[in-house]
Amino acid sequence: MALQKGSKNCITDVEGVLVGHKTLYEKLDDENTICTGVTAILPHPRNLFYEKVRAASHVINGYGKTSGLVQIDELGLIESPIMLTNTLSVGPVMEGTVTYMLEKNEELGTSAGTLNVVVGECNDGFLNSMRLQAVRPKHAIEAIEGAKSSAVEQGAVGAGKGMICFGYKGGIGTASRIVTASDEKYTVGCLVLSNFGDSQDALFADFPKKKNPNSTDGSIMMIVATDAPLYDRQLKRLAKRTAAGLGRVGSHMDNGSGDIAIAFSTANPSPHTKSGHLETITYLRDDDKAMNQLFQAVAEATEEAIINSLRHAETTEGQHSRVIEKAPL
Repeated sequence: MALQKGSKNCITDVEGVLVGHKTLYEKLDDENTICTGVTAILPHPRNLFYEKVRAASHVINGYGKTSGLVQIDELGLIESPIMLTNTLSVGPVMEGTVTYMLEKNEELGTSAGTLNVVVGECNDGFLNSMRLQAVRPKHAIEAIEGAKSSAVEQGAVGAGKGMICFGYKGGIGTASRIVTASDEKYTVGCLVLSNFGDSQDALFADFPKKKNPNSTDGSIMMIVATDAPLYDRQLKRLAKRTAAGLGRVGSHMDNGSGDIAIAFSTANPSPHTKSGHLETITYLRDDDKAMNQLFQAVAEATEEAIINSLRHAETTEGQHSRVIEKAPL
């Protein structure tokens, strides 16, 4: 039985989570078009460096240029906004996010140590004149500062402006599910940046075949948020279940595909400054029935987020007058 959707059916149904976009779209001449952007996911609206969240990542197939995953998997924490953009813009987006965090934390780089910024990417080079490197550090800051807890704008926006999915226009998609167990309710939300697949795959099996011109393989970033009290090992188990949702729409995670998931919990934040040498948290038992429902919620929300990225995207013209059509959904 399918789980109940959240009130907005968005990752922002997880209380405290905010999402912001900065979309760049400009036809420069007959050859070049800027068709790209930045998306920021904030686990909560407070100071993320001083109030870190439990987190984990899972690399289904590692063809990608994501930054920050090594420290997430080592320490089980996220201490910055999670940023999404195109492949060649990981550097400037990381720089902009660092600048934003430095302005909020005067101790960073001195008495408080350094910062682990998380940036994920997909290749939008078919529509976007990516060599122009139009995304600058200021655009990352604008995406963060524009982040809201309201229903998320989806489709060809932010980092999704130039993305292609199943040969049709892809981009940003999101969905959420509610888990009820032992008189407690937990929310799971997923936000994806979709850029993979050919229309021969399951979702479009009955439609004319359209090869994804962006790549023979493609990529997807999947960000999972929950308010369930989990720690990093359990969150990695959630991150792994995004593969179930990805498989439901027909992906088989090809050789050159970057299929990467990041999961975090807003429960049990970890303070940067601690007293004493012990820390205690409360978390779900692995064998509690809620855990299986959380796995189901991730699979369902990931699947629907991918479909929503297609449903909300509009036909888009990019460089060299290339046009990618809206999916027939």
